[in-house]
Amino acid sequence: MTTLVVSFKADFAHIINGRKIGSQTLQDVINPATKEVIAAVPIATEEQLNEAVGAASRALSTWATVPAEARQSSLSRMGDLVSEHLDEFIELLIKEVGKSRQLATMEVGSCVDWLHGVATQSPPTETLLDASDRTVVMRYVPHGVCAAITPWNFPMSLLIWKLAPALVTGNCIIVKPAPFAPLCAMKFVELAQQVFPPGVLSVLSGDGNLGPWIAAHPNISRISLTGSIPAGQSVMRAAASNLKSLTLELGGNDGAVVLDDVDPKKIAPMLFWGTFHNSGQICAALKRIYIHENVYTAVRDELVAYARTIKVGNCLEPGVGMGPVQNKEQYDKVKSLIEDCQSNGYTFACGGGGFPELDKKGYFLPISIVDNPPEHSRIVQEEQFGPIVPLLKWRDEDDVIKRMNYGVYGLAATVWSNDFERARSIAEKLQAGTVWINESQQFHWDQAFGGFKHSGIGVEHSRHGLYAWTNIQTITLNRSGV
Repeated sequence: MTTLVVSFKADFAHIINGRKIGSQTLQDVINPATKEVIAAVPIATEEQLNEAVGAASRALSTWATVPAEARQSSLSRMGDLVSEHLDEFIELLIKEVGKSRQLATMEVGSCVDWLHGVATQSPPTETLLDASDRTVVMRYVPHGVCAAITPWNFPMSLLIWKLAPALVTGNCIIVKPAPFAPLCAMKFVELAQQVFPPGVLSVLSGDGNLGPWIAAHPNISRISLTGSIPAGQSVMRAAASNLKSLTLELGGNDGAVVLDDVDPKKIAPMLFWGTFHNSGQICAALKRIYIHENVYTAVRDELVAYARTIKVGNCLEPGVGMGPVQNKEQYDKVKSLIEDCQSNGYTFACGGGGFPELDKKGYFLPISIVDNPPEHSRIVQEEQFGPIVPLLKWRDEDDVIKRMNYGVYGLAATVWSNDFERARSIAEKLQAGTVWINESQQFHWDQAFGGFKHSGIGVEHSRHGLYAWTNIQTITLNRSGV
């Protein structure tokens, strides 16, 4: 492992067995704020996947037996390396995702903290019985060669969420970043070759073929995927062929319940950023906001007033608070939701209408707030994943809980109130993997995160997420002799 100069502006390549590798076929990566090509990345072949799996298999026998303290030290060193290249990662993240500088800085900074935090974790060998005649111990051993399939909305932090626990528990891992935003992941893995032995951590950029190849590969033991429900279903079907271990963090149509004792002016910025951070492209963003009828008008008006202070545009320009939708596919989906609201005559408290104020090159959409649409409407029932949100009135607590729990999603939810006991009582009745009270999108490596219903299988983070990267082995010893 040697120190090499890493360019963050060019030379994007696969990393296989510690080496940079290209492919004959290339794919352009687009800056969503300008629609300009910022890089061309290679598209992996099935043969290259086989090479990466082979290299990981060879590296596994050594890496899995490295003392846990040494693996923890390597992870901590990666945190230091990201910190040393903080500005380069931030600039690249802004360009490939279009997010604000503040949010990009938060994401990269969180990766540093996460790597250092997970570096303190290690599953212990547990002694279940230690008697004079018999001993029983339980060990946590790595799955082996694993894969991480990551999305385009948080291409760095969601990458670290997967590879940090995978590596610290002794697995070797192959990363497949999203085709729309592969650049930060590719440079992270390139940088990581200064720390990890060849084959331990690889990256392959690819098109729609690579995910199915990974899911069906007989020598990949485990996959962790963050993506849509259809993507999770596809991976699960393919992985059934050889009974892979899976963690799936999938879609969310996360509801928020606002009680009638809130301060409308104080809560408005919290609701806004809980909804519109990253242009609404967050799996656990507030996507349906149920506001008690006693404060509905006041909260709506304060939320709209705050929204009008936020400038939408290219986040490399000064004063911009919110960027574009990341890709054309998602842009078209969100635009169709806006148009559906228009065609059905729903009222926009702000946004909606035409888009003359956003006559720019990129995939820009206005901040749109829909005023009390019907419960059955697309904007309420579908996950928007963009800068639009419906506000809905409620009166009866049992009714709003029923509305919050309706449907196939169950990723996260929020409750907002100054009556903490009542808020907690409501939270405990919601069918969601995480319920935040008076906050949103607060994550920690010691705090489990996963979805109910179709929003996921398994959890990430905490000891439960860590142990998911291991097989449990029980060893018994009978001292009576044979």
